[in-house]
Amino acid sequence: MEQSAGHDIHETRPKPTTLIQASPPRVHIAGDREEWKSSIHRYVSLYNQAETEQHSRVLTDYMTDLVHGHRLTSRLERMRERDLLRGALSAGSETKAELVRVNESANEVSVLLKLHVKRRVEQGGSYYMEERYEYERLWLSASGRHWDVLQVEPIIAERRPRFGVSTLDWHSESDSPSHDEVYLMPSLPYLNYDLMPPFKNRITGIRYRRDLAAAYADRWWNDGNPSYELFDVNCTNYVSQCIFAGNAPMNYTGKRGSGWWYKGRSKGEEWWSYSWAVSNALTQYLSTARKSGLRAEQVQSADQLQLGDVITYDWAGDGRYQHSTIVTAFDATGQPLVNANTVASRHRYWDYRDSYAWTQRTRYRYFHIPDLL
Repeated sequence: MEQSAGHDIHETRPKPTTLIQASPPRVHIAGDREEWKSSIHRYVSLYNQAETEQHSRVLTDYMTDLVHGHRLTSRLERMRERDLLRGALSAGSETKAELVRVNESANEVSVLLKLHVKRRVEQGGSYYMEERYEYERLWLSASGRHWDVLQVEPIIAERRPRFGVSTLDWHSESDSPSHDEVYLMPSLPYLNYDLMPPFKNRITGIRYRRDLAAAYADRWWNDGNPSYELFDVNCTNYVSQCIFAGNAPMNYTGKRGSGWWYKGRSKGEEWWSYSWAVSNALTQYLSTARKSGLRAEQVQSADQLQLGDVITYDWAGDGRYQHSTIVTAFDATGQPLVNANTVASRHRYWDYRDSYAWTQRTRYRYFHIPDLL
């Protein structure tokens, strides 16, 4: 089974209280003082085994949560069936875990666990590595000298409400900064030509740099660029940053419900369009025909996409898109691998059947950004 060295992740979230690693055949816990940690240690090791084998029994036999057992079984079955169809095999897995938050009493413990999963995939003689972060809440109870895992609750961040406003009324926002404020405030961290009249009539036909968009996506997939706000639901903010890094020009209107633009915060107020930060709003923006600036063609299948193109996800099939990803690589058959940032993911297979957010009703929109904008 493949082993690989870990690396430190620097974040602004609560400081982890300890570190657990599951990297067969040896697992290490730093600072193993409390007895319940051995149960978490065992859980992470079995989680890694289940992820590698794509079978849940080793983990469902260990915990007593039947609801999560069914949920986990369904997810791993989807992964196994999908990978068989695409000719992909697991060539090794490593899972690390951080205890982000712990609540203890005499006989009960609850923990918020951050899992970093690295999975090596073999397909047609070629290999690639996919990574993702997951959060889970675990509840444990003392049973003699042992601690039983009673309940597991995955944090399905891709299904969380869209940032800032309901997707039903995103387009109705009319608040905007005054005309004077627009010209007095610098456009940080990047130059926004739409705010500078002398450069308003810039050359059209800007080349979309797919390589730069993908490189930016790989640089910031598991972190937040400090030049931008970091949102609790960050997937679309991240994708917009990647597109902008690929030379896509902003469409600055000063109105949050129109255009595609970002200027940060001013006096505590949010200065960005909903299309920049909300998946459903970006979906509508890219679905609207326009002659210049950022635009896209909606294509029928994922294999028609190129580097720097975008996929949005409607988990419930109700027409409200809740998640966005950007294409950063391809597997051996030419299917896209994507990056995301709310649930940080790198080179993840595009269909997200390995996510708890996925349902039978899931619908996708595939957006190809033209070479010239």
